[in-house]
This record gives sequence, structure tokens and C-alpha cells, in this order.
Amino acid sequence: MHLIAYILIYPILWLISILPFRLLYAFSDFLYLFVYKIFGYRTSVVKENLQLVFPEKSDKEIKTIMNKFYHHLCDMIVEAIKSLTISKAEMQKRFKFPNVEVINDLEIKQRSIILMCAHYGSWEWIFILQSYVKHKGFAVYKRLANKHFDHLVKGIRAKYDSHLITTKETFTILNDYKKRGELTINGFVSDQSPKANKAFHWNEFMGIKVPMYTGAETLAKKLDMVVVFFKVKRIKRGYYETTFETITEHPNDFENYEITDIFFKLVEKQIHEAPEYYLWTHKRWKHRDKVPVAFK
Repeated sequence: MHLIAYILIYPILWLISILPFRLLYAFSDFLYLFVYKIFGYRTSVVKENLQLVFPEKSDKEIKTIMNKFYHHLCDMIVEAIKSLTISKAEMQKRFKFPNVEVINDLEIKQRSIILMCAHYGSWEWIFILQSYVKHKGFAVYKRLANKHFDHLVKGIRAKYDSHLITTKETFTILNDYKKRGELTINGFVSDQSPKANKAFHWNEFMGIKVPMYTGAETLAKKLDMVVVFFKVKRIKRGYYETTFETITEHPNDFENYEITDIFFKLVEKQIHEAPEYYLWTHKRWKHRDKVPVAFK
């Protein structure tokens, strides 16, 4: 069944991916009408999230953010599809790294890196970073149920020497590279919500206490990796730039979960600057009523 789905869907995705950007974004506008205006994909979740974290905003302001968010969401969808056939030169033109020297300096220091980011802006084209650095690139992800699409996604990343690994594989693989003295740069999307009963740390995110993933910080301490936050900014439609901010070169100098808290504060600042580019369709604050007594 998975193979049949792949055979039927892949040609459609490929045809969309070869569209010139002008037509690609026209398709995105068409998709926006269906996703938001007609089917109302997760509109109740998006509205609830926005009202929850921005109680001071009026209904009109919330609606404006929602409208901009769904336009951006559809752009991200078509940009992900475009990854199938986009050229390296085109991607480099559209996804810039104005201070990549932060990473290059860490190469000189022979330091491996934990890159922490949020579901903000665009993360589909970030793997073009490998064109500017010498580190071996890894990104932690959740394996897709359809093994054929999973293989496809891995193949797209591998074109630029960036490789996807699961959470269970992460420590073993990165520890092996460390033992061999090989540098790695490792991407973690760290703003997701863990299960409430398995969380080691709770703190406020956008003013609401929630459980927080601490895996990136834990790995940085175990393997003595530099922790870097990367901030994605949308310049205009189809164009982004990522700036790097070093949180610490010495993770073991920090108290437990202090690095995680710093990361979330950086994400909050990013959201306040332009909330429409955050991924509001996920239930980030779903465990807010389950705060254990120890964390209240």
C-alpha cells in the first residue's frame, strides 16, 4: 500500500517541483484557499494557540496573524516540494548565512556543534549550510511511516552531505564520530512538546508553563559540543537568511536545563518579532494543565 501511494503521489510532487517560482507561488496561493478558507485546516488549534499566548491582542489582530501564517505555511509546503529538483545555486541564492564565520571559527577550534532551532521561518532549505562548512551534517528527525517517502527525504538531504538520524541513533552515531576525531554539526528542532509524564523539565514558554525537550542540551553536555542557536528570518517570499548565535562553548559550565531555558527565550523573542512565521498548527501548550507539583 505504501509503495502504491508513493507511485501515485511522487510524479505529482515532481511536476510541482519543476514549476518556475512564479508559478510555484501561484500554486501556493491556490493551496492557501483550500487549506485555510475552504477546509480550515487546524484553524481552531491555531486560533486557540494565538489567543493563549497573545491575550492582549484583539480578534482582528489574531485573524491578521492567522491569515499571514496560512500564507506562509503553504509557501513552506511548496518550497519543501521544490527541494526535489531545486539546484544548489538557486538554493544558495535564496537561503543565506550572513555570519557563517561563527561556524567556520568553531571548525578552526576543532569543535563539534549542536544547532538548536524552532519551528520558525523555514527549515526546509537549511541543509544547504553544508556547502559552507566542513563539519559532517546530521539532523535529528522522526522516521516517516511510508519507507519510500522516508528514503526520498533522506536522499534529498544527502545530496548536500546532510544526513537524517532518529533520536535513538543519535548518541551512538555522534559518539562514534567524536571517538574518531571527526567534527559534526547536528540540527535539533527543540521546541516540540514531550509527553507530560516523561518530561524532566518544565518552564514558561510564551508565558505558559509547559514540559520542554532537553535532549539537545543533554547531548551537548555528554559530548562536550558547542551549543548554537540559529535564527531564520524571512526576507521576502522565497528568500531567507539564517544568523547564528553561540549560546555556549562550554555546556558543562551551566546548571541542568539552563541552556534549554536560554533557547526558549531566544525563540520567544523571534516569535514576538513576527508571530506569523511560527508553526501554530501544533498543540505546543496542550499539557499546560498537567504541571507536576514539583515544577509549580
